Amino acid sequence: MNLKILGENRKAYHLYFVHDKIECGMVLLGTEVKSIRGGQFAFNEAYAQVEKGELFLLNFHISPFFKGTTHNHEPLRKRKLLAHKQEIHKLERQSREKGFTLIPLQLYLKKGRIKLLLGLCKGKQLHDKRESIKERDMKRDLERSHKG
Repeated sequence: MNLKILGENRKAYHLYFVHDKIECGMVLLGTEVKSIRGGQFAFNEAYAQVEKGELFLLNFHISPFFKGTTHNHEPLRKRKLLAHKQEIHKLERQSREKGFTLIPLQLYLKKGRIKLLLGLCKGKQLHDKRESIKERDMKRDLERSHKG
């Protein structure tokens, strides 16, 4: 497939268990698209939320376009995500009933359009984080021993 990854939220994989993933489109302004293509965005503290049957991305920072005029965008504005109605209802149900959080995992270009990979996540406890660090270190050691 013709994908160009613009950014990945690696911290999310450390802080959360990812149970399900969904691809969403984003409603963006022109200056936001230019800033994203230039790599001027941050996943810090970003999450998605369902409001009145619509999916929104909150706290996703897109820096103002450096060549923009007075009509530049707000960096932390609420952005609408595009997904099928059934998917939105499923995400809303799971986030309310089971305590899941919707976290952006990856931002990429697909056929010239900016897409967001949204993860249905549950927070890790401290001991879970230690377990994943141990597993990652053991995998790394195994790979090193096979190479050498």
